[in-house]
Amino acid sequence: MTTTRPTPDHVQPGEITALRTLGTQLMAEARAANSGRASRTVIALPGLRATLLALAAGHELAEHQAPGAAILTCVHGQATLATGEQQWRLHDDDTVAIPDQRHRLTAETDALVLLTVRLD
Repeated sequence: MTTTRPTPDHVQPGEITALRTLGTQLMAEARAANSGRASRTVIALPGLRATLLALAAGHELAEHQAPGAAILTCVHGQATLATGEQQWRLHDDDTVAIPDQRHRLTAETDALVLLTVRLD
């Protein structure tokens, strides 16, 4: 009898995650989902979490409040981060600190983003 170990929800310290490889899988899930999105936590450490998010073109994360200090990095594609007063158009390899106010994220093309959040 063969025993398999469950796959963890995130990598363990010292392990490497290939973001674009995982992103390809997540984008397929996002395209198939009614919400047009899929995500996976790739790093979870005390006080810090990094989540890879795939958004299919034309879909968005509705307006919400930032959970604390956070950075958004566009790994692939184009997405717009917007508050009531400002917007930032992100392309491959762009990164921005998310303002501490309500905001939304819209995928202009299929987009893969990495959200890094400090947990207080």
